[in-house]
Amino acid sequence: MMVPSKKQEGGQLAKCYIRLKELGGDYADEYLAVMFGNLAQCRFAEGSVVAASLEFRTHESNGAYYQDVIAKDVAPLN
Repeated sequence: MMVPSKKQEGGQLAKCYIRLKELGGDYADEYLAVMFGNLAQCRFAEGSVVAASLEFRTHESNGAYYQDVIAKDVAPLN
């Protein structure tokens, strides 16, 4: 999907979500992360083993706090 870019007038920025699960079986931690720009154009098959760099941010909206998980880099491992 494309979203408006604040850095460029009338610009568009690619955005998609990726579900990542740590190694460790059924009870390993999982993250739903957002990818932007060129990284959002990459596609990974379900079950692919990847290395990912994640950024965790929190923000407040109407008295509630939310956590954003942003994938900064995702690379497949062979």
